[in-house]
Amino acid sequence: MYVIKVKGVAKIPDYVQLRDDAFTLLAYFRVDRPDKSLDKIGLGDKADYIMDIVRELPFGQIKKIEL
Repeated sequence: MYVIKVKGVAKIPDYVQLRDDAFTLLAYFRVDRPDKSLDKIGLGDKADYIMDIVRELPFGQIKKIEL
């Protein structure tokens, strides 16, 4: 799975994209509101782990994670 952190501009907030190994979009959510999106794709129990990675990840970079 890949994590991408996207910087918002003006009134558009910062977002996170989660993509699978084929780079298909699995989830797209605001950095400050990940709960519903992660629950919806079955990763609610891994939310803390994913958000720790997101907090450390610079904007615009892609990071591969193993879940």
